Amino acid sequence: MQEHFPNCHLVKLGTMGEYGTPNIDIEEGYITIEHNGRKDTLPYPKQPGSFYHLSKVHDSHNIHFACKIWGLRATDLNQGVVYGVLTEETGMDELLINRLDYDGVFGTALNRFCIQAAIGHPLTVYGTGGQTRAFLDIRDTVRCIELALENPADVGQFRVFNQFTELHSVGDLAMMVKKAGIALGLDVEIENIPNPRVELEEHYFNAKNTNLLDLGLQPHFLSDSLLDSLLNFAIKYQHRVDNSQIMPKVLWRNPG
Repeated sequence: MQEHFPNCHLVKLGTMGEYGTPNIDIEEGYITIEHNGRKDTLPYPKQPGSFYHLSKVHDSHNIHFACKIWGLRATDLNQGVVYGVLTEETGMDELLINRLDYDGVFGTALNRFCIQAAIGHPLTVYGTGGQTRAFLDIRDTVRCIELALENPADVGQFRVFNQFTELHSVGDLAMMVKKAGIALGLDVEIENIPNPRVELEEHYFNAKNTNLLDLGLQPHFLSDSLLDSLLNFAIKYQHRVDNSQIMPKVLWRNPG
């Protein structure tokens, strides 16, 4: 970019996972602190919980540095967990339907719960289920990227937007899926299993997300009706489910 397209605006699809689960409110990329009588606005501290999220932190640092020394412009979209399988465009043909990961590595909790409910498997909640994360509809993902492109950062600016619309705990998601499943006539049970991940299962989590709303984002919210559509989708394609991928196979911590 610096050599060939220095006036372009880079939009990076990042992750809320860069922040981890700090015991203070999560700001949008920067935090103003006062220390020993002096005040400054600094990049918000990053506490990623996996090597994947750590790689995203490296990206953010490199892009921020490039903006500072080369005068590039960039927007970092720290995205929450995406749910849903259809946008207006992909709904035009079945061949365009988005992938739905449900395995123990790439599958999100909500996808996993919907698949499990559809095939009659207990919803596997890791640990206590108090893990809280940020979420957004796939249609809002597309709209957020569009808003960032339509409203580029200034020259030399590394701008950060927290891209999500709601906060939910894993346990709350399981209860929502159970309620929606029962309404569809499914027999849905919830099972708490040992957590294969290294993470806090009960923690404070309160993140800010005003920048994209200020640019005009009109969010879609996770509701029973949307869960119905996800569950109906899972039911329709349940013949494609690989049951061997339902339970987690990767243990994050050293087994010793």
